[in-house]
Amino acid sequence: MQFDQFANQYEGILDRSVAISGEDSGYFAEYKARYLSRLLGPSFSGNALEFGCGVGRLSRFIKQLLPAIKLDGFDVSGESIRRIDPSLSNQGVFTSDSTKLKWDYQLIVIANVMHHIPVEQRQSVVQALADRMASEGMLVIFEHNPANPITRWVVERCPFDADAALLSPKETRAYLTETNLEVERHDFIVFIPRFLAWLRPVEPWLANLPLGAQYAMVARKYA
Repeated sequence: MQFDQFANQYEGILDRSVAISGEDSGYFAEYKARYLSRLLGPSFSGNALEFGCGVGRLSRFIKQLLPAIKLDGFDVSGESIRRIDPSLSNQGVFTSDSTKLKWDYQLIVIANVMHHIPVEQRQSVVQALADRMASEGMLVIFEHNPANPITRWVVERCPFDADAALLSPKETRAYLTETNLEVERHDFIVFIPRFLAWLRPVEPWLANLPLGAQYAMVARKYA
């Protein structure tokens, strides 16, 4: 419940933490939403869940870029859930009560959440989410790249990352395969700071370069 204490200043703290990039936290949330839009196509209209939605920062952009999506959100921080804009929360189920969630999600997104989950609980969390996925549903995990020194510097100085234990792509992949999900994509993302923003169109071609600030791993449920 540590995030309850940060709920009313979450975005401000995050903005200060990522200021070294020249961007605010909204840039990184929109970046992930655009990744999902390219992955799914802008007409995607399935049931979706953002697990660890916080105050709805990423969910807002997902809904903007995938307007037909049926989006729910879950977070252990009830205070964060209460701070989600009603214009978003009234369109789906945004809750701290997992019993209110569906069992047929075509998409589940976990964005920079796994590193807060105790290592011994991570496999069971991924399994629980896989159990809520529809056949051929997709699980997308975004995580910090521990091989990037700037990422580590930012995480070490972020107040609500005090408990963070970063995951390597190998660790993340192992959780997915152990859950019998088939990994279909693994992309490194977020390479270029704002002062070199004119180079950002080339970022998709850098997806195999293990120096991105973060990475995305996409897995599908076929069983």
